[in-house]
Amino acid sequence: MKIVVAYSGGLDTSVILNWIKEKYSAEVIAFCADVGQEEELKGLKPKALRTGASKCYVDDLQAEFARDFIFPMIQSGALYEGEYFLGTSIARPLIAKRMVEIAKAEGADAVAHGATGKGNDQVRFELTAAALSPDLEVIAPWREERFRKDFPGRAEMIEYCRLHKVPVEASAKKPYSMDRNLLHISYESGILEDPWFDAFAPSNSGMFKLSVSPEAAPDKPELITLDFISGNCVAVNGKKLDPLGVMKTLNKIGGRHGVGRVDMVENRFVGMKSRGVYETPGGSILHFAHRQMESLTMDREVMHLRDGLIPTYSTLVYNGFWFAPERLALQALVTESQKNVTGTVRVRLYKGNILAAGRRSLVSLYRPDIATMEADPTQAYNQGDATGFIRLNALRLKVAAKVAKGGKKVKKAPAKKKPAPRQRK
Repeated sequence: MKIVVAYSGGLDTSVILNWIKEKYSAEVIAFCADVGQEEELKGLKPKALRTGASKCYVDDLQAEFARDFIFPMIQSGALYEGEYFLGTSIARPLIAKRMVEIAKAEGADAVAHGATGKGNDQVRFELTAAALSPDLEVIAPWREERFRKDFPGRAEMIEYCRLHKVPVEASAKKPYSMDRNLLHISYESGILEDPWFDAFAPSNSGMFKLSVSPEAAPDKPELITLDFISGNCVAVNGKKLDPLGVMKTLNKIGGRHGVGRVDMVENRFVGMKSRGVYETPGGSILHFAHRQMESLTMDREVMHLRDGLIPTYSTLVYNGFWFAPERLALQALVTESQKNVTGTVRVRLYKGNILAAGRRSLVSLYRPDIATMEADPTQAYNQGDATGFIRLNALRLKVAAKVAKGGKKVKKAPAKKKPAPRQRK
């Protein structure tokens, strides 16, 4: 049997890799997707081989991640439950997609992941595999009773690694878990499981990697410009960039001004509530600027239609349905809505805040000569027309108000008298 295992080099996946090899009597191929973890990937390949993998793929997927996953999602305006920029959620279908591709290339019988049975990631990985390779077996050790029996805690994992000579650093566990990629860093569990715990207190400043606290941000605001073509940012401060370049540039700029921090209690797909803390500096700027560009260039009814679908789109991404037909259908609508979202947005960054500082576009739908409170030189809008417009829209409200107040009842028309029968002569 040949199995491709999602591998990060940490304690859990190191144990899982060796345990699967042993329990399934299988050849194990390790796979790690580089989606922007940076220093976490150092020395990963030799470590995987020493752990028991016959081969290890470490694939740089950052450009694809930015271009084909982050940018289409930004165009949709997606925010899960009004706050979460879906950083972890959007990375999972890409990772699973590449894992399935490797499994096919290697002739593997199954793929395996280290997601717990309580989280969302197990769903995201497996729904992607189902959509792209329905006959491929998926192994989830954390859902196997024998695995949980072998490893009831971290101490048992460390001891397993010592006995099997698995190379891991048996350091003290961090008081939280962390997941990093190009779009964000998420923090959860441990000390963060108490929703009263203040994650942004000065004493916890060492937890954050992508951003300074708003209090520690520069006292002087910074103005930046973002150029958009058809809903995609193509330049920052006049410098042309591909999607990966945009994300890296905005992460640095946003990080030094402390923007993009979120602390929320969210609803997991599996049924429970979860507290998460997030850093999304570049994504926050991009999301805000994109909305400003849309406000100038997108038709009102198209915008309202798309906005009405944001909760649905966001939930599909969060729950792992990136490759589902309904998400693809929604994306087609989103793409159509972005045709004229072209122009330049200027934003001001200051101590955790993102403020609009200007918008312009050659295809702007905003017409100051029509919107002006002064005399309209175009005569495109006749203020007198508003009288009938308001009267017609008020009609149903007036009728409803009269009914609610017990207004006059409509009198029935008198019944028609039947004609007298004809007399025979």
